[in-house]
Amino acid sequence: MAINFWRKLKRPILAMAPLAGLTDSPFRILVKKYGATVLYSEMVSATALFYNPEETLKLLQFTKTERPYVVQLFGSDPNHFAVAVKIIEKKIKPDGIDINFGCPVRKVTKQGSGSALMANLTQSRAVIEAVLANTKLPVSIKVRTESGKVKLKDFLQNISDLKIAALMIHGRTLKQGFNGAIDLQAIKEARQYFSGVILANGGIDSRFEMERVLLATGADGVGIGRGALGRPWIFQELTKPKFKINQEQIFKIAYRHSQLMFKQKGLPGILEMRKHLCWYVNGLSGAKKLREKMVRVESLEDIKKVLAL
Repeated sequence: MAINFWRKLKRPILAMAPLAGLTDSPFRILVKKYGATVLYSEMVSATALFYNPEETLKLLQFTKTERPYVVQLFGSDPNHFAVAVKIIEKKIKPDGIDINFGCPVRKVTKQGSGSALMANLTQSRAVIEAVLANTKLPVSIKVRTESGKVKLKDFLQNISDLKIAALMIHGRTLKQGFNGAIDLQAIKEARQYFSGVILANGGIDSRFEMERVLLATGADGVGIGRGALGRPWIFQELTKPKFKINQEQIFKIAYRHSQLMFKQKGLPGILEMRKHLCWYVNGLSGAKKLREKMVRVESLEDIKKVLAL
């Protein structure tokens, strides 16, 4: 059995939560630099790994600076998960495997995956059992407070005998999606049914909010998601009350991000970078005009000119 790295992490744990199409290696390198404790891959399909592993494995590549690194899978077929985790453990060698039971996006749930899988107690347990039986890595899961008729309590009681290392709880229901207040009481009560690491997730975008959530829930840490977009230094803000950053520093970080994207992905990385650049200038003076230019950049030189570096 591989070492359960979760037990050794300093509290509070500051995790960069998985975001499909966003938490790639360049982004993870940046958030790690600014203090993220543990990093997740983009959410990838167990079924895609089952049928076309070589193409999907490209999404999971990482650098040694990104450890501890957890690969997150979604799907609904236990056999696909069984094969996928074997491939990942052999080819990628991450520090952990995570199973997604929380994604509310329609194209995921209509396949019976993500939050829809959480609502199926029999199938969700079968998936977890398949993963545990086919990897030596610590296994974690990401869930919501409710999916359909299944509440978090029901879900955790159904898997209470399984050796899950960590649990990230998005404090909203499937119906809420990404809107509304998170249910702090539900996260707190999860401790009655789960003895491993618990991370609270959902709308945490400031030190004040993090401290409020940790105090109310007793969680071991937090998962930061969309709050880190265009703001990879958020992990510094969470731990250093006097942390300040100015526009020049933001632009230098945005350019460094662009360099990493180009190095790893070439021109497609520059095109992907357009959305990130727009996030970087949120709230800055002249943001509207900058965004108009940023959505048209086609090279590192273009980005450098827009940022006036």
